[in-house]
Amino acid sequence: MGLGYSLLVRPFLALMDSEKAHRRAILGLRITSFTVFGRMLLRVLYRPRNVESETFGMNFSNPLGLAAGMDKKAEAMRGWETLGFGFIEVGGITEHEQDGNPKPRMFRSSKHDALINRMGFNNPGSAKMALHLSKCRKPSIPLFLNVGKSKVTSLEDAHLDYAKTVELCGPYVDGFVINVSSPNTPNLRELQKDEDLARIIEAVQEHSGDKPVLVKIAPDLEDMQIKSIVDTSRSLGCAGIVATNTTISRPDESPIMSENGGLSGRPLKSRSTEVIRLIADHTDGNWPIIGVGGIANSEDAWEKIANGASLIQIYSSMVFNGASVIKDIVNGLDRKLKSKGLTNLHEAIGIARGD
Repeated sequence: MGLGYSLLVRPFLALMDSEKAHRRAILGLRITSFTVFGRMLLRVLYRPRNVESETFGMNFSNPLGLAAGMDKKAEAMRGWETLGFGFIEVGGITEHEQDGNPKPRMFRSSKHDALINRMGFNNPGSAKMALHLSKCRKPSIPLFLNVGKSKVTSLEDAHLDYAKTVELCGPYVDGFVINVSSPNTPNLRELQKDEDLARIIEAVQEHSGDKPVLVKIAPDLEDMQIKSIVDTSRSLGCAGIVATNTTISRPDESPIMSENGGLSGRPLKSRSTEVIRLIADHTDGNWPIIGVGGIANSEDAWEKIANGASLIQIYSSMVFNGASVIKDIVNGLDRKLKSKGLTNLHEAIGIARGD
């Protein structure tokens, strides 16, 4: 199926506007997964083996999750589960509904296997999202909600914005990711400063109950800043960290790379792994990390896990390789574990750093 996608589907999607192609892919998955026959077909074509793990007190059939931004409105959750993801992260969701930035705002570079987006947290807002989630069949796999700040909300009141979304949507998800690292909301990354971040975490925790709260950080921070964020988040009882969000750095000065926004995909791979290793070393491997950034195959996934990631996520590789990448990555991890004589995924976490 991977070859068929590369030869037939990918060139067709390349002719479309990136955002339209994205919407049509989500719609196609929703339609296919709506019927029993459709779900059966998806399972036969794409479903990987089980590579079980336990993190945040939850059981995962495999460590591969769907990253935030792919399904902002939680429209195709049943489809993602059927395809074989181990967990799903939907959103980002802000307190207030917003349209996001002017179009075009999503760009593809096949040369770099990279995406650039400046979506700007376009989403239905927390009240509509909560209503939608209340009517949906909840996936049987862990469901995380990515929470952002509304553009109209001041930085001073940001903690209230995050908290309201968690309060309204909390009953319908299994955990929360505090997104203070998107480059597409003005000044949002300033909230990664210790005192601002602490205020947000504490406000969110008033409504999160015993569900895990994670922080998602930018790859463009200095190493000392990353360690400071880790220390603040851990001291306040956060369950873990997502490393990393998109980057504002660029691999070259080609026309598409001059577009503003966050870059994801292959050029991010090395830095995101560096950040994972930095955090794992700083916490002595005792704090769960979700690794995301440039994972396109099982070797990339193994590298993230070996350097300290407990779980991993993909986004861009779904766009460039199709749904078969899920099976390729998870089954490849299973083979890797067996080839190294390991009996479970936990034994592989941080193996490159001697854990």
